[in-house]
Amino acid sequence: MFLSIIQIIVSIALIVLILLQERSSGLSGVFGGGESSFYSQRRGIERLIFIATIVLAVIFALLSLWNLFI
Repeated sequence: MFLSIIQIIVSIALIVLILLQERSSGLSGVFGGGESSFYSQRRGIERLIFIATIVLAVIFALLSLWNLFI
C-alpha cells in the first residue's frame, strides 16, 4: 500500500516535470522546425528540471520493478 502511494506521487511529479520541459509549440518542434536547436545547452532551472526528470524516471522504474517482485 505504502509503495503504491509513493509510486503515484513520483508519477505525478514526473508528469509535471515533463510538461514543464516543452520547448516548442505545435508540430514544427516534432519535425525539427522552430527556433530552438536540438543541441542547445541547458542552463539554470532548465538543466535542473532536466536532471530531476531523469532522476524521477529512474526512481519510478525502480519502484515499478520493486512493486512487481513483491
